[in-house]
Amino acid sequence: MDWQALLLTLRLATLTTAILLVIAVPLAALLALGRSRWLSLIEAITALPLVLPPTVLGFFLLVLLGPRTAVGRGIIATLGHPLAFSFSGLLVGSVIYSLPFAVQPITAGFAAVNPALVDAARLLGADMPRLVGTVLLPLARRSIVVAAVLSFLHTIGEFGVVLMLGGDIPGATRTLSIVLYDQVESFHYAAATRTAVALLAMSIVALVAIYATGAGRGLGREMAREDRRG
Repeated sequence: MDWQALLLTLRLATLTTAILLVIAVPLAALLALGRSRWLSLIEAITALPLVLPPTVLGFFLLVLLGPRTAVGRGIIATLGHPLAFSFSGLLVGSVIYSLPFAVQPITAGFAAVNPALVDAARLLGADMPRLVGTVLLPLARRSIVVAAVLSFLHTIGEFGVVLMLGGDIPGATRTLSIVLYDQVESFHYAAATRTAVALLAMSIVALVAIYATGAGRGLGREMAREDRRG
């Protein structure tokens, strides 16, 4: 087991999940409760990583964050180094790539809250931040758990974005998925088996935890209702 890669992967997944929850909660509230005609466009952009090949997303981010674009040159001027082929760059790519895995469960949870409770809170003068904090978050806490676990697991298993944006730099961008690829490419199948089993075990433990709390079943019902509406 490459312990350095394991620790880097866990660090990346933890930071990505924390950032995603901060972004996803207000975005999900906007999608669930908003009435703007632009919501469909925002929702489509949010879901884009689900259908866009990871290597394509990684390539666009590599170009955007590189020295050939104004954004990349601005980042270099601010930080003193490019984000591409760095841990910070991987973090940016991971947040973008896993965004729908955080936003969609939370949006489904917020949408499932009884509208009468939302209306009552609004009549009592609650603004959007207070409505989210006192009504939506407590009632949709299982969806928050699901979003956190799915974001964490998705980040652990991502490969295409990591390879395109970060390369294979030990201690900086080499995650467990890259290690597994290197082991298979080098015909080290015994080591590859151990790495794959470790990734599989983390996924199973996390998913069992979701369904043991009932959050997974609740999310399934919410998504089924959304499918019927669509």
